[in-house]
Amino acid sequence: MKVLVVSWEYPPFIHGGLGQHVKELLPALLATDPLLELHVVAPAFEQPDSIDSYGRTTVHWVSVSQPHAHSYFEDVAHANIPLAATARSVAETYGPFDVLHVHDWLASWAAFTVQDLHGTPLVATVHATERGRYRGQIHSHMSVEIDRAEAELCRRADQIIVCSSAMMHELERYFGVGPAKITVIPNGIDGSRFVPLRAADLTEFRARYAQPHEQIVFNVGRLVYEKGADLLIEAVPAVLREAPDTKFVIAGKGPLLHRLERRVAELQVESCVTLAGFLDDDDRDRLYVVADCSVFPSRYEPFGIVALESMAAGTPVIVTDVGGLGSVVLQGKTGLKAAPENVADLAEKLTQVLVDHTQATLLADNALGQVEECFSWQVIAALTLRVYASAIAAAEPP
Repeated sequence: MKVLVVSWEYPPFIHGGLGQHVKELLPALLATDPLLELHVVAPAFEQPDSIDSYGRTTVHWVSVSQPHAHSYFEDVAHANIPLAATARSVAETYGPFDVLHVHDWLASWAAFTVQDLHGTPLVATVHATERGRYRGQIHSHMSVEIDRAEAELCRRADQIIVCSSAMMHELERYFGVGPAKITVIPNGIDGSRFVPLRAADLTEFRARYAQPHEQIVFNVGRLVYEKGADLLIEAVPAVLREAPDTKFVIAGKGPLLHRLERRVAELQVESCVTLAGFLDDDDRDRLYVVADCSVFPSRYEPFGIVALESMAAGTPVIVTDVGGLGSVVLQGKTGLKAAPENVADLAEKLTQVLVDHTQATLLADNALGQVEECFSWQVIAALTLRVYASAIAAAEPP
């Protein structure tokens, strides 16, 4: 099978969960199907055009400029012009391709070019929706344009992959996509990277954030409204009343940073809350391992790879019961779920894990088993290849 992948993110140009997903999925696909050949068309931001070939993967880099926040949609749309030209050239030079796989709307116009010229079956992975981020509402011209692009991608795709049943319902509700066109395949994780960390002596690293007798609550993510770090800060005083020897480490950067700093000062919990800023992958993973629990109080989360990372690290996890987080975590078995935007319930769940160490250990052990059974990349790759086969079969003449 020969597959052309068009993605706005590909390593080393990774900006978020989409790029990490593509980075992990493609090697797993190759490992699962020894006859698979992949060609990737992706932006090389501020870098010249080039081609990298290794094994059965060839990456065709396209020079584009980084989009600006105030003109993001227009900049992305403009970047699709050279992306489309390269995708067309790749299709003509290395094709025919059996399947075209595009991730989200950002490179969708480039994918449509190949679809229109060659009739290649189009598989789209929709990682999130603009309306979902804003609870079904559209608040700006940019959001309207992104929503239209997402709708067009859903209309033109032959098969659609989403990461959770919550995302499937979004596509049904917002774009009228029938369930027969959608396959739910969760995001995966390679938990092997946590194995040496769990066996390592991380005492010195942990001391950066807490004393030996103190417990650590860890949160990581972009500091934006939908991730809910502000809800965690509001829960801190209630947690400290029941578990006073607790430190809260909130990692990430984003537009809410200064607001969060002000609120920490107003609540007079500066000595217990560390706004750690950006962490590299190694320090983030170490914090997952040394933390006594991780918490992700999101208002919107299509999937929630951070919850999987915490589970793979062997750390108890608490999430809000929204989107994909609600399906990743099994209440009372692999973690705890708090009601969305309910600070009191969030504080109660945190206190429960911090006080009841027996339950915390049981939750962590169960979660680790679930990660290995349900969320390995080998499982995800096999399911994705089935979607490819379905798209090819549907495109064949009767």
